[in-house]
Amino acid sequence: MTTQTITADARCALRPWLAALHTSSARLAGTVGALSAEELDRPSKAGGWSIAQVLSHLGSAAEISTTLLRRGITGDATGPRREDLQPVWERWNALSPLAQREAWQDADARHLHVLDSLNAPQQRSVRVPYFAGLLDVPAYAGYRLSEQSVHAWDIEAALDPEATIPAPEAELLWQRLDLVATRFRDADTLTRLAPAQLTLTLTDPAATMLLDLGAELHLYPCESAHPAGTLAGTAEAVLRLVYGRHRPTDALQATGTLTLADLQSLFPGF
Repeated sequence: MTTQTITADARCALRPWLAALHTSSARLAGTVGALSAEELDRPSKAGGWSIAQVLSHLGSAAEISTTLLRRGITGDATGPRREDLQPVWERWNALSPLAQREAWQDADARHLHVLDSLNAPQQRSVRVPYFAGLLDVPAYAGYRLSEQSVHAWDIEAALDPEATIPAPEAELLWQRLDLVATRFRDADTLTRLAPAQLTLTLTDPAATMLLDLGAELHLYPCESAHPAGTLAGTAEAVLRLVYGRHRPTDALQATGTLTLADLQSLFPGF
């Protein structure tokens, strides 16, 4: 494979994640741009956080991520350290709701600007010293989209009970859902339910997946020969279930020995 081909592959790998980050950020900016201080103080769907606090979380994460991304560009592999992060969080937490919204918009724009500025060789070679370790740029963008899309939904659903994660973003997030499911599962619930296999019958788009519960859990793009049950529903609703964001109006149907309540306990979210 030639260097030119590798460079083209790097651009193609990053492009959908970067486009989705821009789209999600622009949509969220339109959602919160005209909210009053009182509206920003309303509870979000992120437990215990107001809308403004979710924006503060996204903004402080964008600020920290920009620092880590710039380190990666310079070849600095120093990862995030709590003594550096704590002052950032405290500064953001001290802002008023209106100031948190403004600061989020600024920090988010700076982060996207740095990502946009990467040339093709950098997209291939840069390794970002992120919380999960040294990541290539597309993998790093996947982590950022996961944070951005899901927390944007936390805000949008607080304002619109029918809000969903848009299909293009949900499709990308499904590509890394095994990583999320494995990391954010509840260990005690997994021990209680395992061993078991659950067939996921998805719509919009149609797909069949296997949720395998054992010493660990994994999602596979196949069917189980001996499932303990099935879970049927839209791909977007199942995605949110794994992210701990199921809502009673979601049309999910569980059959067999594993109930919907079991799955909500298995995936408490973050």
